[in-house]
Amino acid sequence: MAPSVADLPENTETAPLTVPVKTAPETTDKKPKVRRVIEEEGGQTTASYPNYLPVWDHGEKYPPLEPFVHVDHGKDADPSFKDLLPEGSKIQKLAPTIGSEVTGVQLSKLSKAGKDQLALLVAQRKVVVFRDQDLADLPIQEALDFGGYFGRHHIHPTSGAPEGYPEIHLVHRYGDKSEIDAFFADRNSSVGWHSDVTYEQQPPGTTFLYILDTPEVGGDTAFVDQVEAYNRLSPAIKERLHGLKAVHSGFEQAEFSKKRGGVVRREPVKNEHPLVRTHPVTGEKALFVNGGFTRSIVGLKKEESDSLLGFLLNHVGRGIDYQVRVRWAPKTVVVWDNRITAHSAILDWKTGERRHLARITPQAERPYETPYVPEQTSAQA
Repeated sequence: MAPSVADLPENTETAPLTVPVKTAPETTDKKPKVRRVIEEEGGQTTASYPNYLPVWDHGEKYPPLEPFVHVDHGKDADPSFKDLLPEGSKIQKLAPTIGSEVTGVQLSKLSKAGKDQLALLVAQRKVVVFRDQDLADLPIQEALDFGGYFGRHHIHPTSGAPEGYPEIHLVHRYGDKSEIDAFFADRNSSVGWHSDVTYEQQPPGTTFLYILDTPEVGGDTAFVDQVEAYNRLSPAIKERLHGLKAVHSGFEQAEFSKKRGGVVRREPVKNEHPLVRTHPVTGEKALFVNGGFTRSIVGLKKEESDSLLGFLLNHVGRGIDYQVRVRWAPKTVVVWDNRITAHSAILDWKTGERRHLARITPQAERPYETPYVPEQTSAQA
C-alpha cells in the first residue's frame, strides 16, 4: 500500500466564508508548550523571512470544520484572460497537459476579474508558476486576504505556522547531510505523491505555495495530472471506477504528530470521496486517490481494495508523460488545483541550505462525480 502522509517531505512538524474560531486552552497549572524554530536557532537566524519561521502552540485547539458553500470564481471568468494576462506578460507551457509559467504579472495586484481568470487558468492548466512575485514580502494578513478570495482558509491540524497566523501551512527543512541521511535510513526515495488534506469533507481547490528560502539546486516539487491519468485508463476500467468511493483518513497524520511530541489542533477525521471526481469549472474527470491519505475502497474486500488502489497509485506515480517538475527560484509562487493533481516534494540536496515555503490552502466544494458516459469508438463516430 501507499506510504503514510507522515513520511512525506512536505509534511513537516518541522453562503459566506468563515474561519474556524480558536477555542481557549484548558486551564492547567502550567502553560501549554510552545515550540519556536527561532528559539531553537538561538534567537538568531539566517532565514530570509524570520516572521515565517514555524511555531507549534500546543494550546491551540480548533472545533470540527463545518460545511460551507463554496463558490468557484473560475465559472464566470472571461476565457480570454485579458485581466490576468495583459499586454507584455508571457505564458509558456511546461508540458502538454499540465503546467504553465507566467512572467510579467503581479498576483497581489490582480483585480476581481483577474483573480476569477486565475482560477480558470489554474483549473485548465492544473499548475501555473508565477515568477518575480511580492507575496512573501507583503504583511502576512494581506497575503491571506488575497488567498481567501478563492475559498475558506484551511487550518492544518499538525503543521507549523507563523506565530499568530495558523491559516499558513509551513514547509521547513534545513537539508544538512545528517538530516537527509536520517530521512533515507529506512527508505529509498523521497517521492510521496499526495493531494493536500483530502481527508477533509471539503478538501482544497486553488492552492498557493510561495518560496521563502530554497537551495541553489534541488528541492523541486513535482506535480502529476490526475485528469490525464484518468484519461489514459481503458473504458472498461473507467466505467468500473465510477460509483466507487474511497476512504481518506487524517488519523495516521495526527498519530504521527503525537508520537513526535507535536501538535494536533483539531481532532482527526476520515471521509469517503468518489474515486473519480468531476471538476466544477472544466467538467473534466480526474482520479481522486493519493498515497498520502487514501486508505481503502468502500465495499471491496481488503485484498481487492489493496490491489485496485495499488494499481491506481502506481499508474499515477509512474506517469512521467503527464507530470511536470517545478524548479524553485526566489520570489516564485506556484498556484495549483488540488482537486485534479497530486504532488511530491523532492528531497535531493545535502548542502545544509534551508528549504522554506508557505502555503495558503483555500478549501473548495465537497468532491462529487458525474455519471459515466461511454466513449464513442471510431466506428460509432
